[in-house]
Amino acid sequence: MSRENDFSRLELRLPACRSNYRYFRGRLKPTTKLLVLVKANAYGHGAVEFASMMQQEGADYLAVALPVEGVELRRAGISLPILVLTAGTDFFPEIIENRLEPGIPNLYTLEALCAELRARGLRDFPVHIKLDTGMHRLGFMTGELPALKEFLAVHPEVRVRSIYSHLAAAEDPAEDAFTLGQIAMFEANAQSLTDALGYRPMWHILNSAGIERFPQYQHDMVRLGIGIYGISALPDVHLAPVASLKVKVLQVKTLGPEDGTIGYGRHGHVAPTGTVIATIPVGYADGLDRHFGCGAASFSVNGHRAPTIGNICMDMCMIDVTGIPVQVGDTVTIFGEDPTVGELAQILGTIPYEILTSVPRRIERIILRTPLTTIK
Repeated sequence: MSRENDFSRLELRLPACRSNYRYFRGRLKPTTKLLVLVKANAYGHGAVEFASMMQQEGADYLAVALPVEGVELRRAGISLPILVLTAGTDFFPEIIENRLEPGIPNLYTLEALCAELRARGLRDFPVHIKLDTGMHRLGFMTGELPALKEFLAVHPEVRVRSIYSHLAAAEDPAEDAFTLGQIAMFEANAQSLTDALGYRPMWHILNSAGIERFPQYQHDMVRLGIGIYGISALPDVHLAPVASLKVKVLQVKTLGPEDGTIGYGRHGHVAPTGTVIATIPVGYADGLDRHFGCGAASFSVNGHRAPTIGNICMDMCMIDVTGIPVQVGDTVTIFGEDPTVGELAQILGTIPYEILTSVPRRIERIILRTPLTTIK
């Protein structure tokens, strides 16, 4: 179905997704499993749409942050195993009933889960044990492992599906000594726990940057997050952006010097020779940060860059299209190939994750299957 009349859309290009997936898959052994992170609405791309693409492409696992995200995927027909990274203790019924697999960061959570499983008469429920190797956010510290081993030895309600940890700075060469220290601690503690279990769960510690920079430590599985969406940790690798945020021009106005100012607070100013503006339906409620206003960012329209003019509004903003052939209904690219998510992130002094995850659900996600350029 044609979407040419849509005012705002986030286009998800299936060929880009496949190219990025195969790039990372190609850095792994054939036996290494690949888990794809689809938390936070698949980093803003649309969880159901993206999970469907990953299931078709052959991913082994998915991961979400919260139980409600996993429930949404199950209701949409996603059948892959789903790891819930932040399971908490309030949603065990939903986790159990929807065949989700909780990450366990502490003994308190594990005790609560086992109590729920006992009440249901369940055994061997899959769990994933999180080790803290230096991120110091969630996970069992080394000194807490003896108590964990003792507990697992007498509680058949659960079976450890994997042991994992998270790298804090794998993308930064200046922190390689720290990263290697994390990996060494993980391997030692994972081996100690495995020996106590008497069976071998999967091990995984590498994130996207880790896959690219430390593939020798891929173990049994890796976790692919921002990389699948088109962001590489290596400066000479240019992955294909999967998402492009595009909108249609609502109105074009030619303003003369007598018209004075543009937008809230009167922060946009008409040039002495006049200014042509185009109003587009995207604002801070759509993830377009107000700091992009007043010319800080520019967007692509008809092969030209057009800077913002005036403040970003809640649902709209204005761009300066003076000298650019523009009419109502023309497409404006907020991010994609030009400008890139990375460029917008630099303007804000942030990371691409924040730009992507800021796109709300009210922006429709559309899967495109048209070919695109090859990864360089």
